[in-house]
Amino acid sequence: MILILRSLEVLGGMTQVFLKCIAELRYRRPSIKDILDQTYEVGISSLPLIVVMGFSSGMVMTLQFGLGLEPFGGKPYVPKVMALSVFLELAPVFTALMGAARMGAGMASEIGSMTVTQQIDAMRALGTSPYQKIILPRIIACLLSFPILTLLTCVLALTSTAIIGVTELGLDLLFITQKFYSSITLWEFLSGFLKSFGFALCVALPACYFGLNVKDGTRGVGRATTMAVVTACVLIFISDYFMTKFYWVIYPYGSQ
Repeated sequence: MILILRSLEVLGGMTQVFLKCIAELRYRRPSIKDILDQTYEVGISSLPLIVVMGFSSGMVMTLQFGLGLEPFGGKPYVPKVMALSVFLELAPVFTALMGAARMGAGMASEIGSMTVTQQIDAMRALGTSPYQKIILPRIIACLLSFPILTLLTCVLALTSTAIIGVTELGLDLLFITQKFYSSITLWEFLSGFLKSFGFALCVALPACYFGLNVKDGTRGVGRATTMAVVTACVLIFISDYFMTKFYWVIYPYGSQ
């Protein structure tokens, strides 16, 4: 019962943060410089991690599918399976989880440190909105960066799929490329791509909420950072199901 009440409290707090951000946008816009600075921290600084994750996940999944389907003569289906898996699930979910681990933790600890050192209170005392200066640039940066990082993950994963398909599974490169193009429709591409916007909110909102509500000094910053990452991961998995169900109801995959 306590867990349910605490979960509802967190959801209510994140909703309140989101609504305050929407209200803030109606009157004042965050500066372009703040948005670009946060976009660099969220997007550009995450490129090495995304490159390693995209290549590794593509190679491992291709090898597993190829070796598993080989006894049944199913190796030619590996490019199609990988293309659908990467665009619909692997790329958006893996990118979001990496974002929760790196960006969510960083934002929660940074905002939490500003809260315990009373920098947030000082902003309010000087008439500056912390939502305009601190929260909105980070949320917008996540909304801008996550879709691009997701596309990069797709490209890297499919590139590694082609490499493993040729070198380990003995498939023809032209055959693999043709299967990639024929397997993905525009709607299936968009259904995976649009998930990244929802996942961006699943990472940014818990980080901002827990960062703004840090208590017990520096010790509380560590707890807030942990809670932000855990909450983001849980929201990613839950929202992934509902978004997938929503896209399926609107346009079932493979119905074309």
